[in-house]
Amino acid sequence: MKFLVFGKTGQVARELQRRAPDAVFLGRDSADLTDPAACASAIATANADAVINAAAYTAVDKAEEDEATAQLVNGDAPGAMARACAARKVPFVHISTDYVFDGQGTTPWAPGDPTGPLGAYGRTKLAGEKAVLAAGGRYVILRTSWVVSAHGSNFVKTMLRLSETRGELNVVADQIGGPTPAGDIAETLLVIAEKLAANLGNSDIYHYSGAPDVSWADFAREIFQQAGRDIVVNDIPTSAYPTPAARPPNSRMDCRALLRDYGIGQPDWTEGLNIILKELDVVT
Repeated sequence: MKFLVFGKTGQVARELQRRAPDAVFLGRDSADLTDPAACASAIATANADAVINAAAYTAVDKAEEDEATAQLVNGDAPGAMARACAARKVPFVHISTDYVFDGQGTTPWAPGDPTGPLGAYGRTKLAGEKAVLAAGGRYVILRTSWVVSAHGSNFVKTMLRLSETRGELNVVADQIGGPTPAGDIAETLLVIAEKLAANLGNSDIYHYSGAPDVSWADFAREIFQQAGRDIVVNDIPTSAYPTPAARPPNSRMDCRALLRDYGIGQPDWTEGLNIILKELDVVT
């Protein structure tokens, strides 16, 4: 099966390259997402059985001051991709985020729950979702959360870096969600794309995140425990760590629909963390 993937250097894109080395991967040099028409053209001229969009504007805080660029990448480009896929009758698989919700309450978010993004990043990702839905083709939008891997910038690597020079860290404890290894996301995207291409999967919005749900502070504790680092983690409230963009306090996600329709359950993020730490040569 032939896959066309937007994204080359991001966390999920790099994991996709490991699992689907024969796929065509388009980086910024060949498909700049700030040029939606170029993205559509790449699909129109490709001989692909399915298209996966693993590229996005993910600088949550920077998006607050550069929403126009975030809108091009997260909103307009996915819409152009989805329309190009619909025209060619090729399924389109797109990654979205828990940031489309307002993060209130403690109940896990289901795919059909009302959206209400708190900031520019969430607004632009929601715009992308709406554009994909409006395109009218076969699609899956996969919302995920707290992506981690041995690549790029993420919470695991930040905690490890800070622990090199500090014996004590303050970490937010009132934001709860599911850390999700990029490798598990990549495997899930490929399963979905294959089933859609074979007309065996439903078009819908699905949630996929690691289990069990945890706070950032407890996530940090698990990182240090597995890494064998004696670091004291102090719980702090979000208010003690202000950021330009508001973070959703509740990022719990109801992932049952994906299990029902595609047979894909939630990954155990503690196992995924161990794989990441081994790749980073932190544990053996």
